[in-house]
Amino acid sequence: MNQSSHPRPKIAISCGDINGVGLEILLKSHQAILDQVEPIYCVHFELLQQASQRLNLPMPDTLKPTHCLPPPAPIPQITPSLISKESGLYSYESFILACTLCETHAAQAITTLPIHKKAWNLAGITEIGHTEALSKRYKQKGIMMLGCEKMFVALFSDHIPLKEVASHIKQEDLQRFFVRLFQSLKAQKYCVMGLNPHCGDGGIIGDEDSIIAQAIKESNAWLGGDYFVGPIPCDCAFIPSKRQEFQIWVGMYHDIALSTLKALYFDESINVTLGIDILRTSVDHGVAFDIAYSNQAKTRSYLNAIAYAKTLIHQKEH
Repeated sequence: MNQSSHPRPKIAISCGDINGVGLEILLKSHQAILDQVEPIYCVHFELLQQASQRLNLPMPDTLKPTHCLPPPAPIPQITPSLISKESGLYSYESFILACTLCETHAAQAITTLPIHKKAWNLAGITEIGHTEALSKRYKQKGIMMLGCEKMFVALFSDHIPLKEVASHIKQEDLQRFFVRLFQSLKAQKYCVMGLNPHCGDGGIIGDEDSIIAQAIKESNAWLGGDYFVGPIPCDCAFIPSKRQEFQIWVGMYHDIALSTLKALYFDESINVTLGIDILRTSVDHGVAFDIAYSNQAKTRSYLNAIAYAKTLIHQKEH
């Protein structure tokens, strides 16, 4: 078939915090993604030129002003590694523009480069990060999932204090989460991690795991299959035999779910938001202020995020 029958999907790309590694990753990766997707960079072309000069990194010949659609925020100065309200506001407006492009069908998915949460806070933005902003905008709690082809981990609770996690373990909420996850990302089975050591040892070390077990049972009955398996004690959930058996894990809270993933696949993992009205992927790392504008940023996570966005678009179309 000729290429016209398979047009490149349009992906809106928010620039992240301009004082971090986002613009470096964008510049380094432009040519690599151009054959696969049609990028719409939500950033002023002038900022990419400034970043190119600071990095001593030539602008790609194929990167034109027409690839850029600037957000309405004023253009801030690039100040490497500085946490500022100006860069926070700009990254937020870039992100909102990307969402709008999807909503108006000018793009089919968004991919986000890393923000700094404190910079958002300084800019007066009440949401902690991308996932919370998406949940608020689309009036449906987004499911945060991180990983790569070898291992994906979905989070029942994400950016909340550890001391609050146990109070969120409610059967109805868990059942709703399991069903939404299955509907968003169908798989043969999911490994559900417990909460307490040894999954509570029959209630000796907490009773939350019995609630998780009942939610699994009810969800599987509603879905008509034994899709969700567990709860499995966290310290055994990622042993080699489990990694051969499962590809998708569900964690009750952020760090216990992600520590193994990042230890094994940090450079290639991505972040995906499921269960909302638009398709969103992201890098699975932060602004990396320690190496900002030193030409050391790695691009694998970003390239994987773009590739997965393309996969999600094709799945949605078919």
